[in-house]
Amino acid sequence: MDIVDELKAFVATARTGSFTAGAEQLGVSNRLTSKYVAELEARLGTRLLQRTTRKVGLTPAGADLLARAPAVLDELDALLSNVSEGSRGLSGIIRVSAPVTFGEVYVAGMLARFAQEHPDLAFDLRLDDRYVDLAGDGIDLAFRMGVSETLSLKTRKLGSFRSCLVAHPDYIGEHGAPRTPDELTGHACIVDTNRRQPHRWAFSKDGSEVVAQVRGRFHVNSARAAIELAANGMGVAYAPRFAIADMLETGRLVPLLQDYDMDGGPVSAVYLEGRALPRKIRTLIDFAAKDMQAAHMP
Repeated sequence: MDIVDELKAFVATARTGSFTAGAEQLGVSNRLTSKYVAELEARLGTRLLQRTTRKVGLTPAGADLLARAPAVLDELDALLSNVSEGSRGLSGIIRVSAPVTFGEVYVAGMLARFAQEHPDLAFDLRLDDRYVDLAGDGIDLAFRMGVSETLSLKTRKLGSFRSCLVAHPDYIGEHGAPRTPDELTGHACIVDTNRRQPHRWAFSKDGSEVVAQVRGRFHVNSARAAIELAANGMGVAYAPRFAIADMLETGRLVPLLQDYDMDGGPVSAVYLEGRALPRKIRTLIDFAAKDMQAAHMP
């Protein structure tokens, strides 16, 4: 049996915690996945997985192999892709991670545009506002907002985002519009707890930073939920502009404190350090950089 198939079955099973989930990820039967792993264990002369009725766990030998095998498979994938570059297009699966709101508003559409150019590619898009473990979760590429401080990751800046202070016209009609960040203490502020400092809303003007320490009746862990609450007249939201562009165009939300610059940061593609980057991942990153520029997120 091909050792590559055996390694793929082992990695998928180890990462998902079960033969069934590993088989679904690979698109093969549960029985075949179990057979591949058993043959790999026989080939190596050691047990790699501890099997229970509910899930599988790693033995010390299995943990050591899982730390190394994905890089070997990636290297092989990159080699085969480069060798066959002139004879066929990109193929295989790309596993992508992104924050929930950014993934829903932008990444899903970007992947659809990329997929139209590469019909033999498949995609596994996982949306999560936490910083996922790329190696542990089997992620090929992650899109991240803000500065990444993880040393084991390589980062390529694709664009940037800015925040915007917004409210519904009816809310402004009833409560008035804040004229300075300091006046936000007298307003119903909708706090997005996914922000790194959710109660600290930063503004700048003429080179000086002004920080508003806000409190609110609503605390949510979703930028989209905060935007929807603001659009229903429940208060003022501090949200990324890319997520509210349609509501600004229709007038359902109106921008506030427009003479101030607001918080923002880079939008980046991140991937594991020290691992050969397959051609399909490089191509996706290049496409995302151009697509983001076209979407006016330079």
